Amino acid sequence: MGMGSKMEGPSTPAIRRDPYEVLSVSKESTDQEIKTAYRKLALKYHPDKNASNPEASELFKEVAYSYSILSDPEKRRQYDSAGFEALDADSMDMEIDLSNLGTVNTMFAALFSKLGVPIKTTISANVLEEALNGTVTVRPLPIGTSVSGKVEKQCAHFFGVTINEQQAESGIVVRVTSTAQSKFKLLYFEQDANGGYGLALQEDSEKAGKVTSAGMYFLHFQVYRMDSTVNALAMAKDPEGAFFKRLEGLQPCEVSELKPGTHIFAVYGDNFFKTASYTIEAVCAKSHEDTTQKLKDIEAQILRKRNELRQFESEYRKALARYQEVTERYTKEKQSVDELLKQRDGIHSTFTIVKPTNFSGSGSNLSNGSSSKISGEDSKGDSPGEDGGSDGKDKSGKKKWFNLNLKGSDKRLI
Repeated sequence: MGMGSKMEGPSTPAIRRDPYEVLSVSKESTDQEIKTAYRKLALKYHPDKNASNPEASELFKEVAYSYSILSDPEKRRQYDSAGFEALDADSMDMEIDLSNLGTVNTMFAALFSKLGVPIKTTISANVLEEALNGTVTVRPLPIGTSVSGKVEKQCAHFFGVTINEQQAESGIVVRVTSTAQSKFKLLYFEQDANGGYGLALQEDSEKAGKVTSAGMYFLHFQVYRMDSTVNALAMAKDPEGAFFKRLEGLQPCEVSELKPGTHIFAVYGDNFFKTASYTIEAVCAKSHEDTTQKLKDIEAQILRKRNELRQFESEYRKALARYQEVTERYTKEKQSVDELLKQRDGIHSTFTIVKPTNFSGSGSNLSNGSSSKISGEDSKGDSPGEDGGSDGKDKSGKKKWFNLNLKGSDKRLI
């Protein structure tokens, strides 16, 4: 194995096995074969089915890690040409389980972050298995209609959206909203070789104003999804700098268009204790051409802004470092100035005729004179008013006037 046989991140296995071997596929395997192999193994080692087997979670992670390499054409090419060394160690760190797995696997990305990040929950093994076996009830969801329902926790309602040539050409949007702010996932399944459905995309509901919502946009151009775990991870690591990661969670969606035919979507209940209430709708983009264009424009702006932020972050970090330097210097300079003035005062105070303490005698008059003179000057300098201690009358006069005023103000309040 040579160099680099140790994993960089805590989430990755200690000894790296060949990803082709892990997934039991060959170097000639197609993307579809790799995806199918991954689904089977991920289901086999799914946490639901292996509560009593701690080794399964390690295998589960190894399967996800291997798939994250082989499902990405660029990483697969790098691995094929030069093994693990060719892969960027950073991207294979802890985040591989969260953000770099791509949407197919965020379903399996409930992989134990130590940072208290809200990692996506896995979809229950039952739902995935029933879908793969094709034993789920699919309700029709015609384009241009909406259906409302309540789905039990960790269960799913399946919907078939049938589209014709023109609709496929215009583009399709499927959105789910919950006015009760339920937590749910919107899932998209593709037909599997054996007639069942394999999970292909997943969107977690996000809060947007007074509702929670999730949407999938099949509009013939690259659309993006926002993976909030990336930002949450950044928040946990560095709350100060988290702003710069706000747009990093924008990930390209793997599927940008649907072919004519029936497509399977599902709403999965993600509330832990109660049912999730939802409304799902399927819309043809033809009636929303302006909106479609706006989405394309705004996502382009966000991507530009993301690049600007990456540059601004380095400027900001430099300025911050400089600011810390000068504030530290400020503290030091202040201390040294205080110290110098204190030393100067100390030197001043040594110019004195020390009053002898142990004997009174012929010199006492003199010393009393000099000391009284000094203390007299002192008290004059210290007293707040010129005539502060001159006689008692002023004081009592001031007091009375003060009291009167107070009484007056009391009366007014009453």
